[in-house]
Amino acid sequence: MASEDVKRSESAVSTIVNLAEEAKIASEGVKVPSHALLSICKSLVAGGVAGGVSRSAVAPLERLKILLQVQNPHSIKYNGTIQGLKYIWRTEGFRGMFKGNGTNCARIIPNSAVKFFSYEEASKGILYLYRQQSGNEDAQFTPLLRLGAGACAGIIAMSATYPMDMVRGRLTVQTEKSPRQYRGIFHALLTVLREEGPRALYKGWLPSVIGVVPYVGLNFAVYESLKDWLIKRKPLGLVEDSELGVTTRLACGAAAGTIGQTVAYPLDVIRRRMQMVGWKDAASVVTGDGKNKAPIEYNGMVDTFRKTVRYEGFGALYKGLVPNSVKVVPSIAIAFVTYELVKDVLGVELRISD
Repeated sequence: MASEDVKRSESAVSTIVNLAEEAKIASEGVKVPSHALLSICKSLVAGGVAGGVSRSAVAPLERLKILLQVQNPHSIKYNGTIQGLKYIWRTEGFRGMFKGNGTNCARIIPNSAVKFFSYEEASKGILYLYRQQSGNEDAQFTPLLRLGAGACAGIIAMSATYPMDMVRGRLTVQTEKSPRQYRGIFHALLTVLREEGPRALYKGWLPSVIGVVPYVGLNFAVYESLKDWLIKRKPLGLVEDSELGVTTRLACGAAAGTIGQTVAYPLDVIRRRMQMVGWKDAASVVTGDGKNKAPIEYNGMVDTFRKTVRYEGFGALYKGLVPNSVKVVPSIAIAFVTYELVKDVLGVELRISD
């Protein structure tokens, strides 16, 4: 009996050992996501959250800006920031203030995710090439290099999500009195594809890319350079233990947004007008009541610029600048700070290693 019990025990132990070895072999075949992959995912999530939060916070101003940019100069309905917001509230209510925000978030979340991730990756690549070219392995980032990295990030993000931006612009300018041509994001995309062709989804792409170079480039360059300067100089006690407070970072983001949007704004007006070309009843959609319709006849970026200045003056290139400034300053500030806070929570190293 004792010998049988021993044999049973040895058999059980042998079985357990075999199962353990099989489990080990199986586990070796399962690859755990690498640190690099997790870092990429966290960076994309942080960028997406930053974009969604920042744009939703200023959605009414974003809609008013676009309406001011494209409205018929012969039938002015939106005349300034306060009057424009009151008019939207009176005629369309609360929902009108946020019309197009769903499409905007659907566009800006992947756009922001790609933009922030692309900036970090471009920064690493540009810094590496700069060190190789200069022969100085300890070379640090300069504002010009940051501008280049930001420009690369802006071009990549804009190109990847441009069709969503195009239909968002059209959805945004629809009013309650306008012909209801688009019922939502997908309906707008399908309608444009069916009636105007695939190329129509990229109307205004060229001025957008040209404008995004100084806009996004300056945003990142000014923000990062201001942060570095404050950390090194520590003026007015704004820096504690080599860290900037949330308020100081918001101020840096606000400065970056103000400079970037002022430089690039005329190109934003041009692209919005180009996006309206080819849209049936676009003039009545813009004016809202169908009166004094003027055909929108733009043939490319240069033609749009020339006709805008000829018929409306240089001031037309800055239509909607005030609500855009009120929108962009907090939007950019919130985006940068939200991105950094989310990355801190997710445990992602934020700064580029030397």
